[in-house]
Amino acid sequence: MLVVSNTSPILNLAIIGRTGLLRSQFPEILIPPVVFEELKTQSNRPGTSEINEGLNSGLFKTTSLVNSSLYQILVRDLDTGEAQAIALAVECILLDEKEGRKHAKKLGLKVTGILGILLEAYFRHEISSLSTIIEDLRQKAGFRLSEDVVRQGKRELSSDARPIQGMR
Repeated sequence: MLVVSNTSPILNLAIIGRTGLLRSQFPEILIPPVVFEELKTQSNRPGTSEINEGLNSGLFKTTSLVNSSLYQILVRDLDTGEAQAIALAVECILLDEKEGRKHAKKLGLKVTGILGILLEAYFRHEISSLSTIIEDLRQKAGFRLSEDVVRQGKRELSSDARPIQGMR
């Protein structure tokens, strides 16, 4: 499955040392040029070494924007990274921002974000506690996740719906 990501899922999982969850679920993640720039791979901020490891190993692959007309339409309502990621996506996109997710779904893309990645990791027995990782994301990465979304994720833990296979 071809997967494209914007900055948020990669950066936030890198800050808490969990990019391995991306590696176990996706063989390669494409990132548009502006996302590469937003990841600030030359800085000393938290998560940089994990991001650089993902780039060096081929997990994250920078690729050129192909659908520039779609990008021009999307950038009117979205930030540059989200617009480039959606314009680049063919099958699946990793997005956390509500507006970006809404636009991607309108275009018929499969969408998941950090919560979907964490749920899939839980179902694969790669993590034992969703709550601990969500707290790490909030405390270490400053990641914002509404309580409604957390409750929805916890409901999915008790169902058979696996997020990556049946992305929302």
